[in-house]
Amino acid sequence: MTNDETDQSLRLDGQAFAITGSSRGIGAAVAEDLAARGADVVLNGRDDNALQAQVAELGARSTGRISGVAGSSHRPDVARELLERAGDGGSEVAGLITCAGVAEPPGSSILTVSHDEFGDLMDAHLGTVFAPCREFAPHFVAAGRGTIVTTSSFAWKGDYGGTGYPAGKGAVTSLTMAIAAELAEHGVRANVVCPGARTRLSEGDDYEQQIRELGRRGMLDEISVAGALDPAGPEYVAPLYTYLATGLSQGITGQVFAGSGGFLGRFPTPEAQILAYRDFHDSPPWSPEEIDGHLRN
Repeated sequence: MTNDETDQSLRLDGQAFAITGSSRGIGAAVAEDLAARGADVVLNGRDDNALQAQVAELGARSTGRISGVAGSSHRPDVARELLERAGDGGSEVAGLITCAGVAEPPGSSILTVSHDEFGDLMDAHLGTVFAPCREFAPHFVAAGRGTIVTTSSFAWKGDYGGTGYPAGKGAVTSLTMAIAAELAEHGVRANVVCPGARTRLSEGDDYEQQIRELGRRGMLDEISVAGALDPAGPEYVAPLYTYLATGLSQGITGQVFAGSGGFLGRFPTPEAQILAYRDFHDSPPWSPEEIDGHLRN
């Protein structure tokens, strides 16, 4: 998107957004898109040098206020500082976007992962969503408006194997849907994005070997393997975050979207399929044999 095109489209002057995991990758691309539209943006990342470089680069060509908060956003003090920094300049704190995350260790599975490794992965994915949401949600409720956009993954379905990565992303999806339901009456919206993009987490020999191995084992089909090995840049999915984080998506909440390159998708809301029913008041429990018959039909 050129500057001229941005000037003629959605403007976000006077609005502030905090973005976790935004010193690189998808979070940085989202920050770029929001800042190009005039928003104040608070960046965040664990690598202070990378964060400050991104703040300086983005600030040099933005009309909005650009600042950064270093540290992992699963820490309550970091999450609290993100909210405080977003409100420092007098702009409306309009949205929280969570993009922090780390890769599953190469070859990690339920057969090999340690308790500490699993805990670290849950902190990196679920923790970095919970802590900021816990800080921002009361602020949004008091204001009567606000948007939350979290980052899950296609991996939340389990197709990519692993342990803490899919577990964390699945928990992010469920937590976001619960937040959306709980805060709807307060005018606060929450949605999920499952992105596909070329970042540090989706390139390199270890990553390519893992994807090809998942295809060989039949866990990923040929189309998924091809897409995972040749993803578009993060700038292609950033506008989906911008859309969901702004008033343009008014009325949309509690939904799970997918975006990668030129692809846009939406996961249907899970619903229980009735396989059989009888009134327990005048019927005995189903026997295992009866259950088997219903489940296999």
